Parts: sequence; structure tokens; C-alpha cells
Amino acid sequence: MDQELLESRDGGLLTITLNRPQSLNALTPGMTDALLAALRRAAIDPEVRAVVLTGAGRGFCAGGDVKSMAAAEGAAATPEARTAQLREHMECARLLREMPKPTVAVVRGACAGAGLSLALACDLLVASETLKMTSAFAKVGLSGDFGSTYFLTQLLGPRARAFALLSPVLKADEALQMGLVTRVVPDAALEDEGRALAQQLAQGPTLTLGHIKSNLNAAEQGATLSQALDHEAVRHIRCAQTEDHLEAARAFVEKRAPVFANR
Repeated sequence: MDQELLESRDGGLLTITLNRPQSLNALTPGMTDALLAALRRAAIDPEVRAVVLTGAGRGFCAGGDVKSMAAAEGAAATPEARTAQLREHMECARLLREMPKPTVAVVRGACAGAGLSLALACDLLVASETLKMTSAFAKVGLSGDFGSTYFLTQLLGPRARAFALLSPVLKADEALQMGLVTRVVPDAALEDEGRALAQQLAQGPTLTLGHIKSNLNAAEQGATLSQALDHEAVRHIRCAQTEDHLEAARAFVEKRAPVFANR
């Protein structure tokens, strides 16, 4: 049986590929279990310095697999048990957002439902011109999961309501204009462009980038100005004590590019 999730390493860059191209990489329970395990390993592996999340074939992810959802409806599990399982799977989105290293979604074609949530959970989203982005939840009678309402509200503000309730299908240029996408590139260049951006992050000061993410997450989650200043002060001083900061200072004086060692 083909693996539903693929992992590959190139130096400090880990690429995770959703691998059900015949189904536009729709998520099954087993596939999501594997994704969660991969992200948990990546979050604590010191050798992983950036993560790319992408999909095999012509689409990123069309959301949850309808057939597996229908099978779950007929299973004997209680609503409480199913809720607990879904909440566990939704940790994928939290890890993409909060792990202390950069995450990049590299997306073409369909990006819908939980697939949209996972893509938006990443720090950066590089899309090809073939992108078709939509919420899709309302159209299948579901309210949304994997952090969709959180990420849409953060990115769109009041416009999130229209996007979630009406579920329009956005093309790449429309998604870019709305701020849902970081960069749009030609389809043939997607893998190269996405990998180049992720490698740039992987070669950066990983500890510092993790602290930057922590500051941004605190601000997104409602920190007051005073709390944000507290977060920044602690993390700024911690970064000043790293070897990476000392290397950057030396490189600045010597007029060369720094070589970061994640220490």
C-alpha cells in the first residue's frame, strides 16, 4: 500500500507531503495520525530547522475525505469520543503555528476545508497560479475545524465572515490580494520557489526565529501591550546570549554573510 504521508530531509529542511493524489490529498484518520506524529517529531528534533508542508499531484488538500467521514458516522463511537479524536487531530494546526521553527505551505490546486486550515496555519504560504482556495465547510453542512475560524479571523478580520459563510472559490491572485497567500509563482516553479524560501529559513538563526514566532503568537492570542513588551524583553535577551547572535555580529563587522549553527 502506498504511504499516505511522505517525509524527506535535505539538511535542516523537512518536507512533509500529503500523498493521496488520486483524492486530491483528502485527509483520512490514518493520514492525519501520521501527520500529527511527523509534526510532533519535527517540533522537538534539533536537526529540523524548517518544515515544508505540501501535497502530491495536482492539489494540496481538498479537506476531509468524505468516504471516511461517512464511515465514521456509522461507527459506534460516541460524540464525545469522536470530539476527542478530532481535537487530537487538530493539534496538527497548532504545531504548524506554534512549533519553534518556521513552517511553509507549498500549495497548488485545491486548498479547501481542513486543507485550507493547515495551509493557513503555516507561517508562510507559497501558492502556484493554479490555486483554488475555499472554506467549503458550509457547503457540506459543517462549521469548520483545524483552526479555520481562528486563522481566517486573524488574516481577514471582519471579511472572515463573508468568506466562511459564503465559501467563495478564490483564484491565486485574489487570495494574494486578500492576504491569505504570501507569494504566487508559476506552477512549474512552485517546488523550486517554495523550497528556496524554506531553505532560506532553515539556514537562518533557528532559535531566534522560534522566539520571533513566540512573540507573534502571543500578540495574536490577545496579549496586551505590556504583556507583549514583557515577552519581547525576555526573548530578546535570550537571543542576545546565543552563538548565532555573536556570529551575526562578527559577520556584520567582517562584512560577510553569517553562518548560523542553531546555538
